[in-house]
Amino acid sequence: MSSIAVKQYLDVESRNVAFLGLGVMGYPMAGHLARAGHRVTVYNRTQAKAQQWVDEFGGSRAATPREAAQKAQIVLCCVGNDDDLRAVTSGPDGALQAMAPASLFVDHTTASAKVARELHETAGQRGIDFIDAPVSGGQGGAQNGILTIMCGGTQQAFGQAEPVLRSYAQAVTLLGGPGSGQLCKMVNQICVAGLVQGLAEAIAFGQSAGLDMNEAVKVISKGAAQSWQLENRGASMIEGRFDFGFAVDWMRKDLKLVLDEAGRNGARLPVTALVDQFYGDVQQMGGNRWDTSSLIARLRKS
Repeated sequence: MSSIAVKQYLDVESRNVAFLGLGVMGYPMAGHLARAGHRVTVYNRTQAKAQQWVDEFGGSRAATPREAAQKAQIVLCCVGNDDDLRAVTSGPDGALQAMAPASLFVDHTTASAKVARELHETAGQRGIDFIDAPVSGGQGGAQNGILTIMCGGTQQAFGQAEPVLRSYAQAVTLLGGPGSGQLCKMVNQICVAGLVQGLAEAIAFGQSAGLDMNEAVKVISKGAAQSWQLENRGASMIEGRFDFGFAVDWMRKDLKLVLDEAGRNGARLPVTALVDQFYGDVQQMGGNRWDTSSLIARLRKS
């Protein structure tokens, strides 16, 4: 049975779309596209995963990104990092090699603003529009079709993409030109890093003081300390349970993007840099795949 929640879909013209990358985010996102009535071709580096998707949702699978993109009006992508993104777009078997002029590439990878601008230019030379569109909301948001999508690109390309993106999003916003979506995602990750560290310290402090932290979290979630992290991660942090969610390895990848960009634009990020080091401590503890809320593990008394 599919893990994708029932969702009301907008009445949108059916498109030929391709989706590249069927990880924990891409798999359900592509599923929502199929359920919304789009004709979907998928590509995944592991072909067995692509076949599993086809068995569940229909559509078709392709052996390469280039093959997947051949008849697509819109190609969407969610892969691991800048290098993966370059491989599936402008590599020898990349999607841009086969996409028709006036088609659209939408990238959901959390990547650098630099590669977003680079690929926008490369695509534009072929008459193809490009939007950088990283997402927030995690695996649950992807499964339930309620992601927040931050976009960078032209207004024209955004107008073409938005109705399709709403198949798996509750909010889709154009922030500015190429790279703006990635920059906004960096702002998001800076906020998350600081919030999780503050929550970790608060819970560890309360436990050391002998408070019933389940009750304390209920109380403070009704006041000025309320946040998504508190409501969705407070209880599991109290329990010391981290075997789910957004992995520490992924967060460190994202924070490296943030800190590299800050080095270019001159922003001062002392707290973010410190929390990045704390995540390094968690990795040293063997928590590479733990949820980001595992920051509290390094504060616990042995």
